[in-house]
Parts: sequence; C-alpha cells; structure tokens
Amino acid sequence: MNTTPSDTRSGKDSSGISFTALYTGAVWHRHGLSNDLLATDQGRWLYHLMTPFEAGSKALIGGNIRTFLLQRHLIIDHLIEQALNRGVTQVLEIACGMSPRGIRLHDKHPLLHMVEADLPDMATRKAASLLVAGRLGDNHQVIPIDILAESGEQSLEVVVKRAFDNNKPMVVVTEGLTSYFSLPVITEFWRRLARVMQQRPGSVYLSESYLMPEHPLLRGTLKSLGGLLGAVTRSDVSFHFLNDQQAAEQFTTCGFPSVAVHNPVDFYGRLPIPESRNDPMVRVIEVWS
Repeated sequence: MNTTPSDTRSGKDSSGISFTALYTGAVWHRHGLSNDLLATDQGRWLYHLMTPFEAGSKALIGGNIRTFLLQRHLIIDHLIEQALNRGVTQVLEIACGMSPRGIRLHDKHPLLHMVEADLPDMATRKAASLLVAGRLGDNHQVIPIDILAESGEQSLEVVVKRAFDNNKPMVVVTEGLTSYFSLPVITEFWRRLARVMQQRPGSVYLSESYLMPEHPLLRGTLKSLGGLLGAVTRSDVSFHFLNDQQAAEQFTTCGFPSVAVHNPVDFYGRLPIPESRNDPMVRVIEVWS
C-alpha cells in the first residue's frame, strides 16, 4: 500500500509509506508468491528487521503481520478466481505497490484485461520493473491513480472509464490500502466506488479490514503501534470496525447491495493459508454491485 491522505490530495508523492509496500512485497516473495522482478534489497532488509517483532506478535496474539498478509492475499486471490469463473474478464488492482498479483493472474489468464494502479511514483517504479521483462501490453497495464481525487486524469472515475470496457463487469481490489485512512475519508472513496460499480452490474470489490480487539491491553498496544506507523507514514492508520456486523453495515450504507465479510478461519483446510492461534484480526470484504 502506497497512499496517504496528505500525499494523495496532490497525487505527487508516494514515498511516505512506500516502505510498507516493500515489506509486503518481501513477505510475498519469501513465501513463493512473487516474481524476482519485484524483489528489492530494501524489502529484504525490512523483512529481516521485522523478524523479532513478528515472532513476539505471534507469541502474544497467535498471529502476526506476515500471517495476516498471507491470509488476506490468498483469500482475495481465491475470490478473484471465483469471479473470473463467472465470466468477469477485467481486474483493477488499486495501490498495487509491489503486488505480484498482476503477473500471476496474467500468466494464468492471458486474455484477462489487468490494470494495476498506484500513485505516480510507485506506478512508474512498478511499470519500469514489468516493462524491462516484457510483461506489459494492451492487456496488462500500470497506470497512476489518486483515490482522493474527485476529478482529473487520476481520479477513480476517469481511470475506470479510460482503461476498461465500461459495458462489462470488473473486479476491483484494494489490498493494504484502506487502513491507512480514517473511516470518514475512506468511506467517501467507497461511496464513489459503489457508484462506479453500479454502472457496471456484476462487478465485485475485494478488500480487507482489521478488527480492533476487545482485550483492553491488546487494544491499547495496537493503538500505540498504529499511531507510530501513522507518524512514520504520514497517514491516519485506523482500525475501522469492532466486529463483522459493523463492517457489513458500513459497506451497505455506502451503496453496496450485497456484502460478505470473510473470516480466514472459514478457509482453513481449503486454502494453503497460515492459521492463527486465536480468531484472526483480519477480514476479507467482498461486495457486489
């Protein structure tokens, strides 16, 4: 994820929290999900730096960032495949960062129209990596987007209209994006996305959310960590919901008529995802137009 409220209003700089994209990319690469094209020295360094913290987190709460990253990523992949099996042929991944999803999907589905999008700096970096390897073409593009822009070439509405067949449904993915915004800010994006999807019946939106735990000590610890991450990334790191019902109700009020909140537990034994000792903090949100 590479987007912050302060930076995306101008759409000029994604450097504020680009290290989170590099770390996430390193996790995917370490677990065999990514391509060497997307591996970075910075990501490998961050992976080793975070290892002691990840071990402590797993001991304390039964899961850690790496666990949740892998859970959400593989569940989202599974839900994308379900949509493609229903006949959807277009995918937009917003805040693509160093995500390997575009490469994997295009290798498996050569006729898929895959568009990856991020703030200009990260989009340029990603496009350069893929272009060198001959990965880009009419059916696989990387373009800039600013989810807070309400008009202009980088706004959600213009990107979708320009890059896709607007008579067909699409899958929209935001992985590792929404928690870096306060609920009021990201809610406005969700409302705009709902309107875009309503114009393309059969479209699917996939994202993730982290639930704030009820245990007071753990809640306080996570709030402190979120504040620290927010300060470093110049963003408003937020836990938006306390439970699945709150999450579902929020998306319904944003204009999505059908909402499913997926707990990774429901995919244990069905998908090759790591298991948390306790109830996972992460949820995958699936909504339909």
